Amino acid sequence: MGKVIKDLEEAQGCIICGETKEHGIMIISEFICEDCEHEMVQTDVMDAKYPFFIRQMKRIFYQKNA
Repeated sequence: MGKVIKDLEEAQGCIICGETKEHGIMIISEFICEDCEHEMVQTDVMDAKYPFFIRQMKRIFYQKNA
């Protein structure tokens, strides 16, 4: 499972939005910023943004299994 990151020593690039931020979670070895995490969990499956989030999340698992 991912772990919550409160304060990173270095800012990380979010795999969802691409922005560099200091607060968020790590899933496997990829960072998701707090803003994207919050937006993803609030997004309904019928929302137009939902497929985008799914594509971005798949990148985490495809990179590890390649």
